Amino acid sequence: MSNIDWVILLGTLSFIVGYGVYKTRGSKNIEGYLKGDNSMKWWTVGLSVMATQASAITFLSTPGQAFEDGMRFVQFYFGLPIAMIIISVTFIPIYYRLKVYTAYEYLESRFDLKTRTLAAILFLIQRGLAAGITIYAPAIILSTILNWNLNLTIIVIGTLVIIYTVSGGTKAVSQTQKQQMAIMMGGMVIAAFVIIDMLPEDVSFGNAMDVAGHMGRLNVVTFDLDFSDRYNVWSGITGGMFLALSYFGTDQSQVQRYLSSKSIAQSRLGLLMNGLLKVPMQFLILFVGVLVFVFYQFYQPPVFFNDAVSRQVAQTEYANEWQALEEKHSQTFEKKREEINAFLQASEAGDETELTAMKEEVNRLNEEQMQIQGEVKELVGRAIPLAETKDTDYVFISFIMQHFPTGLIGLLLAVIFSAAMSSTASELNALGSTSVVDLYKRSFKQEASDQHYLNASRFFTLLWGVIAIVFATFASLADNLIEFVNIIGSIFYGTILGIFLVAFYIKYVKSNAIFIAACIAEATVLYLFFTTDIGFLWFNVIGCALVVAIAMLIEMFMGKNKAKS
Repeated sequence: MSNIDWVILLGTLSFIVGYGVYKTRGSKNIEGYLKGDNSMKWWTVGLSVMATQASAITFLSTPGQAFEDGMRFVQFYFGLPIAMIIISVTFIPIYYRLKVYTAYEYLESRFDLKTRTLAAILFLIQRGLAAGITIYAPAIILSTILNWNLNLTIIVIGTLVIIYTVSGGTKAVSQTQKQQMAIMMGGMVIAAFVIIDMLPEDVSFGNAMDVAGHMGRLNVVTFDLDFSDRYNVWSGITGGMFLALSYFGTDQSQVQRYLSSKSIAQSRLGLLMNGLLKVPMQFLILFVGVLVFVFYQFYQPPVFFNDAVSRQVAQTEYANEWQALEEKHSQTFEKKREEINAFLQASEAGDETELTAMKEEVNRLNEEQMQIQGEVKELVGRAIPLAETKDTDYVFISFIMQHFPTGLIGLLLAVIFSAAMSSTASELNALGSTSVVDLYKRSFKQEASDQHYLNASRFFTLLWGVIAIVFATFASLADNLIEFVNIIGSIFYGTILGIFLVAFYIKYVKSNAIFIAACIAEATVLYLFFTTDIGFLWFNVIGCALVVAIAMLIEMFMGKNKAKS
């Protein structure tokens, strides 16, 4: 990178950390530290909610997802606006009426301590894992691209977040996330325009969309009901809605964002803002990935997007085989580029018969290119057995480093670092809050001063930060990062949501029934995850439905003479 890029990157990160510490210096009590003195306005809440969900994985992995699979991932978010309305009507008034610090406090008043503790522990497990992944994911990619030491990159990202999160608590997280969202979305809008400008002069925006559409990358909506298909309208509206209900309604990393607002109305406006803007935001990020795909139809892409691994393979005994695949890949690309240019000319002339034949040839050559890339990945696995063979997550960052002009590289890297910091800060803040309020204060030290609990909150936030860094240093990637995080959430969120839905709506179900039902449901979801090919979004529906159904059945058989919560 150039000196200008370094100045932009380091200047941006220093400003965010310094601003967070300055604006929230000296939290004096637990109320201010965990709930930000209930001072946040609705737009701060809305931006904070969006920034919490938009991790670095979103900006690294989502464009790669679109590059490989098109726009259909956006269906994952179709149920989110519905969930925002339900949470605004049902969840928020209850949380405000009870004046809770965490979502799980309510469960004790509705059921009992063991149910509250179970939900809190499930949250700590899944969110603790996610915190490590949200640090590790950008660290391994950035360290590879920038040739940095991986563990050092992990420590740098984690330490920057810990500094202002431990210092200022919830208010620091919310205040810095406004700047981070501006940097993130501004960077992606600029990236989209830059990529369009980089296309060949004779290729218009309309031509680019024609290429993307005919090559299956504008597949926004899929109506086929297929339970093994991860992304379609039905899984998005149902599974996506259940996941969003659980994430935004019961996950403390999100609940803590809107519990810090001035009023119920401000919280609702913040969530509804998220419901209105989240789908367009994800559409934009996916669209950037589609633009990268179109760009690489006219300019030759790498045969493997992880350049560091490519260099390693080229130095092994498989070097000749690697070179042969590169040459084969190059020849196929040249043929495909010629066919695409001919296709665009035929499109301008309106020759439908010729267009159909050319479209089939372009798709055939694209399939041939994908087969070569599959052979490349297989070769990588043989040459370097421990190397990550799936390079989708490297597509966007590789494109930035190779093709973006000076200055914009630093800006886009700042986007990725900002996203990593914003989501990780929210997670550490929520993990610290839940550890203190739901476990430490409730079950270990019930009588202590406000200052003691404030210090304990800082300690647990720091502890979870260290745990996340340590986990990140031992983590390993799986397929696509954006999917990996959502898979982890889906394994646990359905059960947690089921507990809350029973608490809100099925008043006759008591504590023992819900506790047993939750344990059975979570065990069932884990079993299905490891033994079936069910799309992960459906686990949110399955887990939730099992909790509700089993709890009602148990309560019916246990009778009304059982102990009440």
